Amino acid sequence: MRNVIAFMHISLDGFTAGPNGELEWAIVDDELNPYVDALIRKVDTVLYGRNTYLGMYSYWPTMLTDPNASPRELAHARWVDNVSKVAFSRTLTHADWKNTRIVQDQVVEEVNALKRQSGGDIMIFGSPGLTHSFMQLDLIDDYWLFLNPIVLGGGIPLFQDMAAWTKLKLAETKAFQNGVVGLHYQTIRH
Repeated sequence: MRNVIAFMHISLDGFTAGPNGELEWAIVDDELNPYVDALIRKVDTVLYGRNTYLGMYSYWPTMLTDPNASPRELAHARWVDNVSKVAFSRTLTHADWKNTRIVQDQVVEEVNALKRQSGGDIMIFGSPGLTHSFMQLDLIDDYWLFLNPIVLGGGIPLFQDMAAWTKLKLAETKAFQNGVVGLHYQTIRH
């Protein structure tokens, strides 16, 4: 069965974004990029909440034809353009981005059907609201968290409105010279 992975940069005080959705504090550099690239090579389906989907759709397709796009941006733009994308939203009715479909309801059934399909892993990129919902529904199998050396003091928390304990097993850690610590946790289910 395929795994659903939550991929998220977090601050030391547990926030995934600043109060207004700011993300410029997250360290993304030449040291971290090859590690992240190796992770996403195992992924062939990306899950987004509405806001993240709209933001990604407004940016990544433009990189395909941007003469100023870096080789890394262009490679990622090609990858994300070609993978399967699922946007979870009660308000979106259609998706114009290639290989995208919208899921409006029956989230658990849809995700479990995706997990039963053959293929690579399934990853939630960002999308804190979707991640919160998936946590509450016990749909996340792995957490790839990139702990950044910053205290935001407020913003969008990673863990919110948790109804029950979620036991995790530490599978891997990776310390980077830039101060980021990669943490890979697996959900323990009985």
